[in-house]
Amino acid sequence: MSYDEVKSTHSRVLDYRGEKRTPVALQVANRYVAPFLSRYGLVLGFLAAWQISSTQGWINPAVFPRLDIIVAALWKGIVGGALIDDIAISLQRSGIAFAAAVAIGIPLGLFMGQVAAVERALDPLLQFFRQTSALALYPVFILMLGLGEASKVFVIFWATLFPILLSTIGGVKEVDRKLIEMARTYGAGPIAIFRRVVLPASVPAIFVGLRLSATTALLLLIAAEMIGANKGVGFQVMNAQYNFQIPLMYASILLLALLGLAANAGLVLLQRKLCRWSAPSH
Repeated sequence: MSYDEVKSTHSRVLDYRGEKRTPVALQVANRYVAPFLSRYGLVLGFLAAWQISSTQGWINPAVFPRLDIIVAALWKGIVGGALIDDIAISLQRSGIAFAAAVAIGIPLGLFMGQVAAVERALDPLLQFFRQTSALALYPVFILMLGLGEASKVFVIFWATLFPILLSTIGGVKEVDRKLIEMARTYGAGPIAIFRRVVLPASVPAIFVGLRLSATTALLLLIAAEMIGANKGVGFQVMNAQYNFQIPLMYASILLLALLGLAANAGLVLLQRKLCRWSAPSH
């Protein structure tokens, strides 16, 4: 084989290898990079704009500190232990309220969804209280229960109860009646129909209410801890603002957001395990 033929063959091999490498890189980009950017691109752009604007002085750094300073304040508060007690007490308050809302809302919603007469009788009262803001009722709860833990837990419970209750009722009422009729045709009794048909079909809707309530619990937690509290992440937000510790204030807000994301992720994971036929949206 001549030198020109060897050179031509080598060039074709290089071209072939180059053609094989390029599609692989494009496949990786299309599979991982593009979906990530399409989902989080605006968030990354917002954070980059904040960091650059604060660094360059385009926005007031005393009001909007650099993100690295906020993250450093969060890290210092957690590692130093200053925020650990606040996280624990906040999780305790919201956790007790959320658990009570689940324990009452789901059974009551399943009962009301199946017994039309009870649902019709209680629905006007339910709608009235649902439209009344929990924050508007917070002074009433304080008068009844005082400024201690009971009023804080109860206002969070009150706000988180209704999303769970209404989602559960809606989930039961939206069960396909043909499935129930089919189960009756095969001789299933009321208990078997509830356990095998109604409850599994209602679980996706119940989880929608759980996720809404988890978010609501953290929102009400902030308001509850801003009044008559000396511990908690919500208290730290107000306390840092009063003492003009702006990085710590933003760090506490970021911490609440991370707690909310963690709670939502945990519920999504649990829903995927319990409802493999349903693909919950984030």
